Amino acid sequence: MAKKVQSVFVCQECGYESPKWAGQCICGAWNTMVEEKIMPAGDDRRRRTGSPSASASGKAGKAVPLKNVTSGESRRLNTGIREFNRVLGGGLVKGSLTLISGEPGIGKSTIILHAAANIAEKYGSVLYVSGEESEEQIKMRADRICGQIPDNLFILSETNMENIIAQQENVKPVFLIIDSIQTMYSSAIDSAPGSVSQVRICGNELMRIGKGSELPVLIVAHVTKSGELAGPKIVEHLVDTVLHFTGERSHDLRILRSHKNRFGTTNEIGAFEMCETGLKEVANLSESLMEDMEKQSEGSIPTAIYEGTRPLILEIQALTSAAGAGFARRTAIGVELSRLNMIIAVLERWGKISLNTQDVYINIVGGIRPEGTSSDLAVALAICSSYTRKVLPEMTLALGEIGLTGELRSVQHTEKIVREAARMGFSRIIMPKKNAEKLGKTTDINIIGVRTLKEALSLLK
Repeated sequence: MAKKVQSVFVCQECGYESPKWAGQCICGAWNTMVEEKIMPAGDDRRRRTGSPSASASGKAGKAVPLKNVTSGESRRLNTGIREFNRVLGGGLVKGSLTLISGEPGIGKSTIILHAAANIAEKYGSVLYVSGEESEEQIKMRADRICGQIPDNLFILSETNMENIIAQQENVKPVFLIIDSIQTMYSSAIDSAPGSVSQVRICGNELMRIGKGSELPVLIVAHVTKSGELAGPKIVEHLVDTVLHFTGERSHDLRILRSHKNRFGTTNEIGAFEMCETGLKEVANLSESLMEDMEKQSEGSIPTAIYEGTRPLILEIQALTSAAGAGFARRTAIGVELSRLNMIIAVLERWGKISLNTQDVYINIVGGIRPEGTSSDLAVALAICSSYTRKVLPEMTLALGEIGLTGELRSVQHTEKIVREAARMGFSRIIMPKKNAEKLGKTTDINIIGVRTLKEALSLLK
Protein backbone atom coordinates (compact mmCIF):
# COMPACT_ATOMS: atom_id res chain seq x y z
CA MET A 1 0.00 0.00 0.00
CA ALA A 2 1.41 3.37 -1.06
CA LYS A 3 2.23 5.90 1.60
CA LYS A 4 -0.18 8.78 1.89
CA VAL A 5 1.33 12.09 0.81
CA GLN A 6 0.55 15.03 3.07
CA SER A 7 0.80 18.70 2.19
CA VAL A 8 1.62 21.60 4.44
CA PHE A 9 2.17 25.29 3.77
CA VAL A 10 5.42 26.60 5.28
CA CYS A 11 6.54 30.21 5.63
CA GLN A 12 9.98 30.67 4.10
CA GLU A 13 10.74 33.53 6.49
CA CYS A 14 9.93 32.16 9.95
CA GLY A 15 9.17 28.47 9.33
CA TYR A 16 5.53 28.64 10.51
CA GLU A 17 3.48 25.68 9.23
CA SER A 18 -0.22 25.84 8.34
CA PRO A 19 -2.58 23.30 6.79
CA LYS A 20 -4.08 26.04 4.63
CA TRP A 21 -2.51 28.68 2.42
CA ALA A 22 -2.62 32.26 3.62
CA GLY A 23 -1.51 35.43 1.92
CA GLN A 24 0.07 36.80 5.10
CA CYS A 25 1.96 34.73 7.69
CA ILE A 26 1.63 35.29 11.43
CA CYS A 27 5.12 36.86 11.33
CA GLY A 28 3.76 39.63 9.11
CA ALA A 29 5.45 38.57 5.85
CA TRP A 30 3.35 38.49 2.66
CA ASN A 31 3.34 35.76 -0.01
CA THR A 32 5.93 33.60 1.76
CA MET A 33 3.74 30.49 2.26
CA VAL A 34 4.98 27.64 0.05
CA GLU A 35 3.33 24.25 -0.27
CA GLU A 36 5.52 21.29 0.64
CA LYS A 37 4.62 17.64 0.28
CA ILE A 38 5.81 15.55 3.20
CA MET A 39 6.20 11.78 3.21
CA PRO A 40 5.68 10.13 6.60
CA ALA A 41 8.94 8.91 8.17
CA GLY A 42 9.08 5.13 8.41
CA ASP A 43 12.09 4.88 10.72
CA ASP A 44 11.57 6.24 14.22
CA ARG A 45 15.35 6.60 14.67
CA ARG A 46 15.27 9.66 12.40
CA ARG A 47 13.33 11.46 15.10
CA ARG A 48 15.66 10.56 17.98
CA THR A 49 18.33 13.15 18.64
CA GLY A 50 18.86 12.76 22.39
CA SER A 51 21.33 10.43 24.07
CA PRO A 52 23.89 8.56 21.94
CA SER A 53 22.68 5.17 23.15
CA ALA A 54 19.07 5.88 22.23
CA SER A 55 20.03 7.31 18.84
CA ALA A 56 22.22 4.36 17.96
CA SER A 57 19.89 1.59 19.10
CA GLY A 58 16.57 3.17 18.17
CA LYS A 59 15.16 2.27 21.59
CA ALA A 60 13.66 4.64 24.10
CA GLY A 61 16.11 6.59 26.23
CA LYS A 62 16.84 5.57 29.81
CA ALA A 63 17.36 7.93 32.75
CA VAL A 64 20.86 7.82 34.25
CA PRO A 65 22.44 9.62 37.24
CA LEU A 66 23.92 12.94 36.18
CA LYS A 67 27.17 12.33 38.11
CA ASN A 68 27.82 9.21 35.99
CA VAL A 69 27.71 11.17 32.71
CA THR A 70 31.15 11.75 31.18
CA SER A 71 32.06 15.40 30.73
CA GLY A 72 32.74 16.54 27.17
CA GLU A 73 35.68 18.68 28.30
CA SER A 74 37.93 15.62 28.23
CA ARG A 75 36.77 14.65 24.74
CA ARG A 76 37.72 17.61 22.59
CA LEU A 77 39.55 17.47 19.27
CA ASN A 78 42.38 19.93 18.75
CA THR A 79 41.92 21.62 15.37
CA GLY A 80 45.56 22.70 15.28
CA ILE A 81 44.47 26.36 14.98
CA ARG A 82 44.75 28.21 18.30
CA GLU A 83 42.33 31.01 17.42
CA PHE A 84 39.77 28.49 16.14
CA ASN A 85 40.12 26.48 19.35
CA ARG A 86 39.66 29.66 21.41
CA VAL A 87 36.34 30.47 19.74
CA LEU A 88 35.13 26.87 20.11
CA GLY A 89 35.99 26.89 23.81
CA GLY A 90 39.07 24.65 23.61
CA GLY A 91 38.42 22.50 20.55
CA LEU A 92 35.69 20.44 18.90
CA VAL A 93 33.56 18.46 21.34
CA LYS A 94 32.76 14.92 20.22
CA GLY A 95 29.12 14.55 19.22
CA SER A 96 28.62 18.31 18.83
CA LEU A 97 27.12 20.21 15.88
CA THR A 98 28.86 23.43 14.90
CA LEU A 99 27.41 25.92 12.42
CA ILE A 100 29.69 28.39 10.65
CA SER A 101 28.44 31.16 8.36
CA GLY A 102 29.88 34.09 6.48
CA GLU A 103 29.89 35.94 3.19
CA PRO A 104 31.16 34.15 0.06
CA GLY A 105 34.94 34.33 -0.24
CA ILE A 106 35.49 35.44 3.37
CA GLY A 107 37.55 32.33 4.23
CA LYS A 108 35.11 29.74 5.63
CA SER A 109 36.23 26.87 3.40
CA THR A 110 39.88 27.82 3.92
CA ILE A 111 39.84 27.57 7.70
CA ILE A 112 37.63 24.46 7.62
CA LEU A 113 39.92 22.64 5.20
CA HIS A 114 42.97 23.61 7.25
CA ALA A 115 41.36 22.27 10.43
CA ALA A 116 40.24 19.11 8.61
CA ALA A 117 43.81 18.40 7.48
CA ASN A 118 45.16 18.91 11.01
CA ILE A 119 42.53 16.60 12.55
CA ALA A 120 43.06 13.95 9.86
CA GLU A 121 46.80 13.95 10.52
CA LYS A 122 46.40 13.67 14.30
CA TYR A 123 43.19 11.71 15.01
CA GLY A 124 41.99 9.73 11.99
CA SER A 125 39.74 9.86 8.94
CA VAL A 126 37.90 13.08 8.06
CA LEU A 127 35.03 13.30 5.57
CA TYR A 128 34.51 16.62 3.76
CA VAL A 129 31.13 16.71 1.97
CA SER A 130 30.69 19.51 -0.56
CA GLY A 131 27.45 20.24 -2.35
CA GLU A 132 28.76 23.31 -4.17
CA GLU A 133 32.30 22.53 -5.31
CA SER A 134 33.83 19.59 -7.13
CA GLU A 135 36.65 17.42 -5.84
CA GLU A 136 39.10 19.18 -8.18
CA GLN A 137 38.27 22.62 -6.80
CA ILE A 138 38.75 21.46 -3.22
CA LYS A 139 42.01 19.70 -4.18
CA MET A 140 43.37 22.95 -5.67
CA ARG A 141 42.58 24.82 -2.44
CA ALA A 142 44.10 22.07 -0.30
CA ASP A 143 47.35 22.16 -2.33
CA ARG A 144 47.59 25.89 -1.68
CA ILE A 145 46.93 25.93 2.07
CA CYS A 146 47.82 22.46 3.37
CA GLY A 147 51.00 21.54 1.57
CA GLN A 148 51.11 17.79 2.08
CA ILE A 149 47.57 16.40 2.21
CA PRO A 150 46.94 13.55 4.71
CA ASP A 151 45.97 10.17 3.24
CA ASN A 152 42.85 9.86 5.40
CA LEU A 153 41.24 13.18 4.36
CA PHE A 154 38.30 12.12 2.18
CA ILE A 155 36.33 14.37 -0.17
CA LEU A 156 32.74 13.69 -1.30
CA SER A 157 30.83 15.84 -3.78
CA GLU A 158 27.22 14.93 -2.95
CA THR A 159 23.92 16.55 -1.97
CA ASN A 160 21.75 13.49 -1.22
CA MET A 161 21.56 12.87 2.52
CA GLU A 162 21.08 9.11 2.21
CA ASN A 163 24.23 8.76 0.10
CA ILE A 164 26.16 10.90 2.58
CA ILE A 165 25.06 8.65 5.46
CA ALA A 166 26.13 5.57 3.51
CA GLN A 167 29.59 7.07 2.87
CA GLN A 168 29.87 8.11 6.51
CA GLU A 169 29.18 4.55 7.65
CA ASN A 170 31.76 3.28 5.16
CA VAL A 171 34.55 5.76 5.97
CA LYS A 172 33.78 6.00 9.74
CA PRO A 173 35.37 9.45 10.12
CA VAL A 174 36.26 11.19 13.37
CA PHE A 175 35.13 14.53 11.90
CA LEU A 176 32.36 15.29 9.38
CA ILE A 177 31.99 18.53 7.37
CA ILE A 178 28.84 19.51 5.47
CA ASP A 179 29.28 22.37 2.96
CA SER A 180 26.58 23.63 2.86
CA ILE A 181 23.30 22.72 4.60
CA GLN A 182 21.24 24.70 2.03
CA THR A 183 22.34 22.39 -0.79
CA MET A 184 21.50 19.12 0.99
CA TYR A 185 18.25 17.22 0.54
CA SER A 186 16.64 14.00 1.73
CA SER A 187 14.59 11.66 -0.45
CA ALA A 188 12.17 11.13 2.45
CA ILE A 189 10.31 14.35 1.63
CA ASP A 190 9.28 16.01 -1.61
CA SER A 191 10.58 19.57 -1.36
CA ALA A 192 13.41 21.64 -2.77
CA PRO A 193 16.86 21.80 -1.11
CA GLY A 194 17.14 24.72 1.28
CA SER A 195 13.45 24.71 2.19
CA VAL A 196 12.27 24.63 5.78
CA SER A 197 11.36 20.94 5.67
CA GLN A 198 14.63 19.89 4.02
CA VAL A 199 16.79 21.89 6.41
CA ARG A 200 14.85 20.46 9.35
CA ILE A 201 15.12 16.81 8.32
CA CYS A 202 18.77 17.12 7.20
CA GLY A 203 19.66 18.88 10.44
CA ASN A 204 17.91 16.22 12.52
CA GLU A 205 19.67 13.49 10.57
CA LEU A 206 23.07 15.09 11.13
CA MET A 207 22.28 15.43 14.82
CA ARG A 208 21.31 11.78 15.02
CA ILE A 209 24.59 10.79 13.37
CA GLY A 210 26.66 13.09 15.57
CA LYS A 211 25.06 12.21 18.90
CA GLY A 212 24.79 8.50 18.10
CA SER A 213 28.40 8.10 16.94
CA GLU A 214 29.98 10.85 19.09
CA LEU A 215 31.02 12.41 15.80
CA PRO A 216 31.68 16.18 15.68
CA VAL A 217 29.84 17.68 12.71
CA LEU A 218 30.62 21.09 11.21
CA ILE A 219 27.90 22.63 9.04
CA VAL A 220 28.46 25.55 6.64
CA ALA A 221 25.50 27.90 6.04
CA HIS A 222 24.85 30.73 3.62
CA VAL A 223 24.17 34.32 4.64
CA THR A 224 21.92 37.00 3.18
CA LYS A 225 23.05 40.35 1.78
CA SER A 226 22.52 41.92 5.20
CA GLY A 227 24.90 39.37 6.77
CA GLU A 228 22.25 37.31 8.58
CA LEU A 229 21.93 33.55 8.35
CA ALA A 230 20.00 32.59 5.22
CA GLY A 231 17.05 30.22 5.26
CA PRO A 232 15.02 29.01 8.23
CA LYS A 233 16.22 29.82 11.73
CA ILE A 234 15.55 26.27 12.89
CA VAL A 235 19.12 25.23 12.07
CA GLU A 236 20.42 27.69 14.70
CA HIS A 237 18.31 26.00 17.38
CA LEU A 238 19.46 22.51 16.38
CA VAL A 239 23.20 23.06 16.61
CA ASP A 240 25.36 23.45 19.71
CA THR A 241 27.63 26.22 18.43
CA VAL A 242 27.01 29.08 15.98
CA LEU A 243 30.06 30.82 14.52
CA HIS A 244 30.12 33.78 12.15
CA PHE A 245 33.03 34.83 9.93
CA THR A 246 33.27 38.55 9.16
CA GLY A 247 35.74 40.90 7.55
CA GLU A 248 36.12 43.69 5.03
CA ARG A 249 37.17 42.61 1.54
CA SER A 250 39.46 45.65 1.34
CA HIS A 251 41.29 44.50 4.52
CA ASP A 252 43.16 41.30 5.30
CA LEU A 253 41.77 41.02 8.84
CA ARG A 254 39.12 38.34 9.43
CA ILE A 255 37.16 37.91 12.67
CA LEU A 256 35.54 34.63 13.75
CA ARG A 257 32.90 35.22 16.44
CA SER A 258 30.77 32.77 18.42
CA HIS A 259 27.12 33.84 18.77
CA LYS A 260 26.08 30.63 20.55
CA ASN A 261 28.22 28.07 22.33
CA ARG A 262 26.98 25.37 24.68
CA PHE A 263 30.57 24.33 25.43
CA GLY A 264 32.33 27.67 25.77
CA THR A 265 32.10 31.45 26.00
CA THR A 266 29.60 33.34 23.88
CA ASN A 267 30.90 36.33 21.88
CA GLU A 268 34.43 34.96 21.91
CA ILE A 269 36.43 36.12 18.88
CA GLY A 270 39.37 34.77 16.93
CA ALA A 271 41.51 36.90 14.60
CA PHE A 272 43.01 35.83 11.29
CA GLU A 273 44.85 37.53 8.46
CA MET A 274 44.25 36.53 4.85
CA CYS A 275 47.45 35.79 2.94
CA GLU A 276 48.48 33.90 -0.20
CA THR A 277 48.74 30.55 1.59
CA GLY A 278 45.42 30.88 3.44
CA LEU A 279 44.53 32.29 6.83
CA LYS A 280 47.25 33.27 9.28
CA GLU A 281 46.49 33.58 13.00
CA VAL A 282 46.78 37.00 14.64
CA ALA A 283 48.04 36.34 18.15
CA ASN A 284 48.20 40.01 19.27
CA LEU A 285 45.00 41.56 17.93
CA SER A 286 45.31 44.81 19.90
CA GLU A 287 48.73 45.54 18.44
CA SER A 288 47.48 44.74 14.95
CA LEU A 289 44.55 47.15 15.29
CA MET A 290 46.69 49.97 16.71
CA GLU A 291 49.78 49.63 14.53
CA ASP A 292 48.75 52.45 12.16
CA MET A 293 48.01 54.91 14.96
CA GLU A 294 51.26 56.81 15.43
CA LYS A 295 49.89 59.60 17.61
CA GLN A 296 46.54 60.85 18.80
CA SER A 297 45.03 63.44 16.50
CA GLU A 298 41.77 65.34 16.22
CA GLY A 299 38.82 62.96 16.21
CA SER A 300 40.91 59.90 17.12
CA ILE A 301 40.46 58.26 20.54
CA PRO A 302 41.70 54.82 21.66
CA THR A 303 39.29 52.70 23.68
CA ALA A 304 39.15 49.20 25.15
CA ILE A 305 36.50 46.49 25.02
CA TYR A 306 36.28 43.00 26.45
CA GLU A 307 35.37 40.32 23.91
CA GLY A 308 34.87 36.77 25.14
CA THR A 309 37.87 36.11 27.35
CA ARG A 310 40.32 38.81 26.32
CA PRO A 311 40.54 42.62 26.23
CA LEU A 312 41.06 44.51 22.97
CA ILE A 313 42.42 47.99 22.32
CA LEU A 314 40.65 49.78 19.45
CA GLU A 315 40.89 53.14 17.71
CA ILE A 316 37.69 55.13 17.23
CA GLN A 317 37.72 57.86 14.61
CA ALA A 318 35.15 60.65 14.26
CA LEU A 319 34.66 63.40 11.72
CA THR A 320 32.28 66.34 11.91
CA SER A 321 31.64 68.64 8.96
CA ALA A 322 29.14 71.33 8.11
CA ALA A 323 25.94 69.81 6.73
CA GLY A 324 24.61 70.90 3.37
CA ALA A 325 20.99 71.44 2.53
CA GLY A 326 18.54 69.26 4.44
CA PHE A 327 19.05 67.25 7.60
CA ALA A 328 22.46 66.51 9.13
CA ARG A 329 23.82 63.06 8.25
CA ARG A 330 24.76 60.40 10.81
CA THR A 331 26.96 57.54 9.54
CA ALA A 332 28.50 54.81 11.71
CA ILE A 333 30.72 51.84 10.88
CA GLY A 334 31.16 49.43 13.79
CA VAL A 335 28.74 51.33 16.07
CA GLU A 336 24.96 50.97 16.08
CA LEU A 337 23.35 54.00 14.53
CA SER A 338 20.73 54.20 17.30
CA ARG A 339 23.53 54.24 19.89
CA LEU A 340 25.32 57.02 18.00
CA ASN A 341 22.16 59.13 17.89
CA MET A 342 21.75 58.71 21.65
CA ILE A 343 25.36 59.76 22.33
CA ILE A 344 24.93 62.85 20.11
CA ALA A 345 21.76 63.79 22.00
CA VAL A 346 23.56 63.49 25.35
CA LEU A 347 26.45 65.59 24.00
CA GLU A 348 24.05 68.35 22.94
CA ARG A 349 22.14 68.33 26.23
CA TRP A 350 24.89 67.88 28.83
CA GLY A 351 28.02 68.78 26.87
CA LYS A 352 26.50 71.98 25.47
CA ILE A 353 27.70 71.08 21.97
CA SER A 354 25.35 71.88 19.10
CA LEU A 355 25.61 69.29 16.33
CA ASN A 356 22.32 70.04 14.54
CA THR A 357 24.16 71.55 11.58
CA GLN A 358 27.01 69.00 11.57
CA ASP A 359 27.34 65.74 9.68
CA VAL A 360 28.83 63.13 12.03
CA TYR A 361 30.82 60.12 10.82
CA ILE A 362 32.09 57.36 13.15
CA ASN A 363 34.43 54.52 12.24
CA ILE A 364 36.04 51.75 14.31
CA VAL A 365 39.38 50.97 12.68
CA GLY A 366 39.86 47.39 11.55
CA GLY A 367 36.24 46.50 10.89
CA ILE A 368 35.58 45.33 14.48
CA ARG A 369 31.95 45.54 15.60
CA PRO A 370 32.17 45.39 19.40
CA GLU A 371 29.36 44.18 21.62
CA GLY A 372 28.35 46.19 24.67
CA THR A 373 28.53 49.87 25.59
CA SER A 374 32.03 50.30 27.03
CA SER A 375 33.12 52.39 24.02
CA ASP A 376 30.44 55.10 24.52
CA LEU A 377 32.81 57.57 26.20
CA ALA A 378 35.43 57.20 23.46
CA VAL A 379 32.80 57.84 20.77
CA ALA A 380 31.63 61.00 22.54
CA LEU A 381 35.20 62.26 23.07
CA ALA A 382 36.09 61.55 19.43
CA ILE A 383 33.08 63.55 18.19
CA CYS A 384 33.86 66.45 20.53
CA SER A 385 37.56 66.32 19.56
CA SER A 386 36.74 66.61 15.87
CA TYR A 387 34.20 69.39 16.45
CA THR A 388 36.31 71.52 18.82
CA ARG A 389 39.69 70.57 17.22
CA LYS A 390 41.04 69.54 20.63
CA VAL A 391 42.84 66.29 21.50
CA LEU A 392 43.55 64.17 24.54
CA PRO A 393 47.09 63.95 25.95
CA GLU A 394 49.35 61.38 24.27
CA MET A 395 48.82 57.68 25.09
CA THR A 396 45.46 58.22 26.77
CA LEU A 397 42.67 55.66 26.56
CA ALA A 398 38.97 56.22 27.36
CA LEU A 399 36.18 53.79 28.22
CA GLY A 400 32.80 53.91 29.92
CA GLU A 401 29.07 53.72 29.32
CA ILE A 402 27.14 56.97 28.95
CA GLY A 403 23.71 57.35 30.56
CA LEU A 404 20.91 59.60 29.34
CA THR A 405 21.47 61.97 32.26
CA GLY A 406 25.11 62.49 31.32
CA GLU A 407 26.57 60.22 34.02
CA LEU A 408 29.20 57.58 33.33
CA ARG A 409 28.26 54.04 34.28
CA SER A 410 30.80 51.41 35.26
CA VAL A 411 31.96 48.67 32.88
CA GLN A 412 33.17 45.13 33.52
CA HIS A 413 36.63 43.53 33.40
CA THR A 414 38.50 46.81 33.95
CA GLU A 415 41.34 44.99 35.76
CA LYS A 416 42.23 42.99 32.64
CA ILE A 417 41.75 46.04 30.44
CA VAL A 418 44.22 48.04 32.56
CA ARG A 419 46.83 45.28 32.25
CA GLU A 420 46.35 45.15 28.46
CA ALA A 421 46.61 48.96 28.19
CA ALA A 422 49.81 48.99 30.25
CA ARG A 423 51.28 46.26 28.05
CA MET A 424 50.46 48.35 24.97
CA GLY A 425 52.31 51.33 26.44
CA PHE A 426 49.41 53.61 27.47
CA SER A 427 50.19 55.96 30.34
CA ARG A 428 46.66 56.95 31.47
CA ILE A 429 43.07 55.71 31.28
CA ILE A 430 39.87 57.76 31.60
CA MET A 431 37.14 55.62 33.11
CA PRO A 432 34.02 55.90 35.33
CA LYS A 433 34.66 56.94 38.92
CA LYS A 434 33.23 53.71 40.35
CA ASN A 435 35.66 51.58 38.35
CA ALA A 436 38.57 53.81 39.35
CA GLU A 437 37.68 53.50 43.05
CA LYS A 438 37.56 49.72 42.84
CA LEU A 439 40.94 49.53 41.14
CA GLY A 440 42.64 51.94 43.54
CA LYS A 441 46.12 53.25 42.82
CA THR A 442 48.46 51.45 40.46
CA THR A 443 52.07 52.13 39.53
CA ASP A 444 51.72 50.81 35.98
CA ILE A 445 49.26 53.38 34.66
CA ASN A 446 47.55 56.62 35.72
CA ILE A 447 43.81 56.06 36.19
CA ILE A 448 41.55 59.11 35.91
CA GLY A 449 38.06 58.60 37.32
CA VAL A 450 35.24 60.86 36.11
CA ARG A 451 31.60 60.92 37.18
CA THR A 452 29.96 62.73 34.26
CA LEU A 453 30.49 63.28 30.55
CA LYS A 454 31.09 66.98 31.21
CA GLU A 455 34.10 66.14 33.42
CA ALA A 456 35.51 63.89 30.69
CA LEU A 457 35.11 66.60 28.03
CA SER A 458 37.08 69.03 30.18
CA LEU A 459 40.15 66.78 29.76
CA LEU A 460 40.41 67.66 26.06
CA LYS A 461 43.29 70.08 25.56
